[in-house]
Amino acid sequence: MTIVMIIAFCILMVMAVPVGYALIISAGVAVLFNGYVPLSAVAQQVYDQTQSFPMLALPFFMLAGTLMLGGELGRQLLELASTAMQRWRGGPLSTTVISSVVFGGVSGSAVANASALGSVLIPWQKKQGYPPALCAANNATSSVIDVLIPPSIPMILYSLVSGVSVGDLFLAGILPGLIMTASFIFVCWIISVRRQYRTQKGGMHKRDLAKLALNSLPAILLPILIILFLRFGVATPTEVAVLSVVYSLFLSLLFYRDLTWKRFCDNVVEAGVGTGVVMLVIMGSASVGWVLTFDQAPQQMAEWVATNISSPIVIILMMNIIMLIVGMPLDMPPAILLLGPIFVPLADAIGLDRVQLGLMMVINLGIGLYTPPIGTTLFISSSIAKAPLGETTRELLPFFTMAMLLLLAVSFIPDLTIY
Repeated sequence: MTIVMIIAFCILMVMAVPVGYALIISAGVAVLFNGYVPLSAVAQQVYDQTQSFPMLALPFFMLAGTLMLGGELGRQLLELASTAMQRWRGGPLSTTVISSVVFGGVSGSAVANASALGSVLIPWQKKQGYPPALCAANNATSSVIDVLIPPSIPMILYSLVSGVSVGDLFLAGILPGLIMTASFIFVCWIISVRRQYRTQKGGMHKRDLAKLALNSLPAILLPILIILFLRFGVATPTEVAVLSVVYSLFLSLLFYRDLTWKRFCDNVVEAGVGTGVVMLVIMGSASVGWVLTFDQAPQQMAEWVATNISSPIVIILMMNIIMLIVGMPLDMPPAILLLGPIFVPLADAIGLDRVQLGLMMVINLGIGLYTPPIGTTLFISSSIAKAPLGETTRELLPFFTMAMLLLLAVSFIPDLTIY
């Protein structure tokens, strides 16, 4: 059944069928081809995924992000990042990197991050004299830092298929996230020095900057509180997600006092649409995962690799290559849900820590978000900047190189994923 399902899925992808529908249809085709399994088994797997209590963390984290970034708080965070970086060479470019870290800890979605920040920062950077393609490349790559900063939606999805604690994953992502941030700021600085982009003089008084930082502090504290609550067992991931919404409502109503009924309704709709898209993929992936399990494909692959490839280094490299290839056409949620059940037994067979595998997968598939031919953040950023895709692709090469070096480091240096 597995081979039939893979062929059907590839055909549907070539026909541009949405991924969620393609997953469900390909699983159904495989079951019909088998002839011994009722088609209702696919429907049952699709339904069962909607009954998962931990899955409630997704919509609540998304709602918390939309509530916090949709009003005065989002403006304060953006102003803080731009003011803090404007004295540095390439400061406007580095503003995107810092903003991605700050916003990423709130929104949890790289695509949402690329859209929200790009629509504001790219026009501003173009006015500062930076090429549109460079602005787009910077935004496309920096927004993926989001997947490493808690709360990370991809990490939550990986925890569902691997059984790893969400708190451990969130904690393990901090150091790689900071390394990626520093490396991208370094790239922005190097590019600005080599091309002799001017440094913006002047800036906000230290007292005003401190006031701005104080106003932004509640949002910056959110990812810290999430990690502390999960690490010390104060609440489950779902409970933390609900508390994040309560925290966001509290800030918007009493601290910033900018929440209107219309904005609240718009935020709920936005979070609902985003959740619906992800949930459809999750339900489709469940049916595909069931077919793989029925055929014992993950176990057979793990046994074949363990028998024929003796070097763990070669196996890890092979896993990374597969993830890079899969991450180009597929978005992160379906890729994680499809590859997770296959790679987790393989990682267990070679003694690779599941948390380390999760970081490898998140970074690797995150790179796929800005890798042609179907890089989501790449297309979003190029569209906002009105830059040719080819030029944007050339400009992102130094960022891509840094991300690949980090991926290799995380793959072979377990201490980088301390948790």
